[in-house]
This record gives sequence, structure tokens and C-alpha cells, in this order.
Amino acid sequence: MTTPTLLASPFRLFFLLAGLYGAILVPLWLGILLGGWPAPALDPLRWHVHEMLFGLVGAAIAGFLLTAMANWTGTRALDGWGLLVLALAWLLGRLGPWLPGGHPLQVAFLDLLFWLGLALYVARVIIASGNRRNGVMVVVMALLFGVNLLIQLDFMGFLPGAARLGESLAIDLVVLLMVVVAGRITPAFTANWLERQGGQRAWVRQSPRLDGLAIVATALMIPVDAWGGDPRIAASVALLAAVLNTLRLTRWAGRRCLGEPLLWVLHLGYGWIVAALVLKGLAPWLPGVSPLLWLHAAGVGAMGTLILGVMTRVALGHTGRPLVLPRGAVVIYGLISLAALARLLSVLGWAGYRGPLVLSGLAFSAAFALFLLLYWRILVSPRADGRPG
Repeated sequence: MTTPTLLASPFRLFFLLAGLYGAILVPLWLGILLGGWPAPALDPLRWHVHEMLFGLVGAAIAGFLLTAMANWTGTRALDGWGLLVLALAWLLGRLGPWLPGGHPLQVAFLDLLFWLGLALYVARVIIASGNRRNGVMVVVMALLFGVNLLIQLDFMGFLPGAARLGESLAIDLVVLLMVVVAGRITPAFTANWLERQGGQRAWVRQSPRLDGLAIVATALMIPVDAWGGDPRIAASVALLAAVLNTLRLTRWAGRRCLGEPLLWVLHLGYGWIVAALVLKGLAPWLPGVSPLLWLHAAGVGAMGTLILGVMTRVALGHTGRPLVLPRGAVVIYGLISLAALARLLSVLGWAGYRGPLVLSGLAFSAAFALFLLLYWRILVSPRADGRPG
């Protein structure tokens, strides 16, 4: 039986789900927060944070990671019924809090099912292939499952207050994942493009030692935040990670690719990681720097920009199409940047709270809606070069 195109590769289905959820999630949250819309069977704020991290970001992680693993390990990407089952598990996790009379245990089971399946599949493929270089992915997926379990135990009433810690650790883990993945693909894609343009790959400079130090410093935030203690220690680690990741970013020849949106958006997304780390590092020292600034710079800025940047590129390259943005698609990057800046402005309160918050939500939603509009046909159509996948 021929596999339907939508189930031929993980990025197709999960990028569509990420685009759809990104378009509806924030407006739904704003309706609950400001318009009195019916709320899910969870604390609305905790639900919002959880769904941004484990719903939207989860779909994007699954789409990219399950596709990339096939290249890393030389194995066949998850497709067909296996892919459909995993996607349905993700969907059930999103619907769980809205089911009538849903017990917290039922909601937790539905949500954790997807993450358990994803973590186990990633571990099986990477370990079985002996792909040690990407062993960090196994660790991160296992920790994301564990952190989600911690949050769900709070939702079920077994560990009151644990959700806040779990959210903090989840953001740390996703930032680490971005530092590893974006730190690998951004310089590689940039060097390839420069070479095709008649430039030199050597313009993009990489240092395995610097890369390792940046990853270790970023990863160190996880145990430090888990331990708690003096917030200035966590802030110092964040500042160290910011310095090391800034050094990485400045060596990747970003200014040479300002004419290629598919590349500069990746540099921009990595810049948001650095900005988020700086804001986290400054929070205990400067009274005007709220911890919420770091959270939204990392969430809306870094995660939003890199998710859209990667999806708009992978959807072209992995369907055999030229790496040229569809007409009007660069607006996606402008909208997500506006969403991030407006969200920070709402935290600062310089222009009030409600106005910038609504502007941020609308821009965020519009960015993902435009991605859907411009890319859905690409994602559901066969590869342009006739190859499977």
C-alpha cells in the first residue's frame, strides 16, 4: 500500500500541526485571559505555558528531530501508521484538558503518552545506530518527558507548586536543544550558501572547543535552576552562557547573508537566544529587569523565530524544492519579530500592558497562519524531484 504523502515524512504532518496550533493557541489564551472565554480543566496560566512548551514546541521538535535523525543515523524516518499514531497522541494531549469531566489523571496520561512515545523512539533509533554524537538528544527528550511528568504531578495535586519548577526546567531544556541544533545547522547552511554564491566557506569560523563550552554552560543552567538557591548563581551561569553563545554567533558570518532571508532568520533566532540569556543574567541585579523578560525573549523570540525559520527552510529542502522563500513569506519573520518585541514591551509596561499584549498575540498568530497559508500545499504535495519522502 502506498503511504499517503502527508505521512511520508515526520516534518510534513507535524509542521502542519505546529502551524495550526501556533495560529490558534495564543488567540485562545487571550480570549480566556481578557474576554472571559471558557477555560480548560487546568489553571489557565499554567495551561498556557504548558501548551506553548509541550504542545506547540513539542510538535515542532517532533517534526524536525524525527526527520533529521534519518539523516544522522542513515535510517528510515518514521512514516505511515507509526507517524499517524504519534501525531494522534500529540492531538489527544492537546484535547485532554478540554474533554468534559476530564479527570487530571486522564489529562496527564493523554499528554504524557506523546512525550513517552517520542522519547522512546528517539532513544531506540539513536542508540541502535550507535550515533554517539547525537546522544544528547536522547538525554534531552528523556528530561523533557520527566519535566512534563513533574508538571502533571502538580496538576494532579500530588506535588503542589512543582509546575513552576517544571516550566523553568523545560525552558532551559528547549534553549539547550536550540543551542545544539541551531548551533549546528546555522553555520553549516551559511557556509554552504556562501560557497554557492562564490564566497569562501572559511568566512564561517567554528571552534569545537568554543562550541563545547557554550553547550556546557547552557546545559549547566538546568541543574542550577533545579537546585534553586541564590538566584545570582543562576544569573551568573546565564551570563556566561550568553557570552559564549555570542562568540559563536559572531563567528558565523551573519552579515554576509543579509540578502538571504532563509539564513538571516536563523542568525536572528540565535540572537534571541543570546538576548534571553542576557536578560536572565541581569534579572537579579537590576530591579527593572523582570524574570518574565527572559521567559518571553526565549519563548516568543528565540523559540518562535527558530521554529518558523526551520520550518520554512526544511519544508522546501526536504520536498525537493529550491531554497527560495515563497512570495510574501518573509512577512512571517517580520510578524514573529513584532510579536516578540511587543511581548517584551507589555512586560516592561512602557506602553501599558493590554495593548502590546494583544498586538503580540495577533502578530504571533498571524505569523503561523501565514506559514499555513503559504506552505500547506508544499507539505501535502509529493516531492518536486520525484523522490520518496
